Amino acid sequence: MNPTKQTTVAAPIRYADIRAGQSIQLRKALHILPREGRLNQDSRRKLKQVYHLYQFIEKRLNELSTQSPDVAITVADHGAGKSYLGFILYDLYFKSLSKGHIYGIETRAELVQKSRELQATLGFERMSFLNLSVADSTQAAELPDQIAMVTALHACDTATDDAIQFGLAKKAKIMVLVPCCQAELARYLNQNKALCLQRSHLAELWRHPLHTREMGSQLTNVLRCLYLEAMGYKVTVTELVGWEHSMKNELIFAQYTGHKKRSAVERLQSLLSEFGLDSLLQTRFQLG
Repeated sequence: MNPTKQTTVAAPIRYADIRAGQSIQLRKALHILPREGRLNQDSRRKLKQVYHLYQFIEKRLNELSTQSPDVAITVADHGAGKSYLGFILYDLYFKSLSKGHIYGIETRAELVQKSRELQATLGFERMSFLNLSVADSTQAAELPDQIAMVTALHACDTATDDAIQFGLAKKAKIMVLVPCCQAELARYLNQNKALCLQRSHLAELWRHPLHTREMGSQLTNVLRCLYLEAMGYKVTVTELVGWEHSMKNELIFAQYTGHKKRSAVERLQSLLSEFGLDSLLQTRFQLG
């Protein structure tokens, strides 16, 4: 006798699932809601993830608005992809305001074009989508001299470092970073492995290739945090709860205070020296 096949019935949308004023059209376009307007288990999980990330950023946007009520908040979303985050932020926060602007920065021209088309359909006027790399965007004329908040979610490898440099150049008050694919330092560690093994038993921590990748990833984010502290930011590192499907789940939140920590400078320099990475002081972690 064949076992009875069980099917999962999609649940109807409840009031708690969709907030007042939210664009159903946007959620369907971003595949958060199925076209037939019913939430299955996967859709409900995605919606929960969106709300969690939005709640985190919303608090910071409110703080910026309170600090400077007459200044329009600007957000630069690096490695925007389909501009998932930008559209959600605009729909839930900026849409009800008469000021503020979101810039989505993405290298894939087809995704930029699709985002522009969706923006026009939805009438989200204070959004711009730029076909640029993170590094090139710092000098782009389409962007203002100052950006209040910089986000970079799953920007691969050194793109997160470029986003940090962008934030520094634009005097960003807030940076929200979820690094991904930190491979650059692993390459450096691999090149200097033999010399480091002669100098210190600590090099055993990255002697094996798998450990090299893991150590490179961990060290990259530690150095980024120290660098941000050295440049005048208060840094908090936490887990981006709700993105359990992603192994890259570390969220670095940096808020500008103007207090440049001397101890962070010293520890950054010490770590780079210990791991044979002094050359990065002239490239990734310039302190001048």
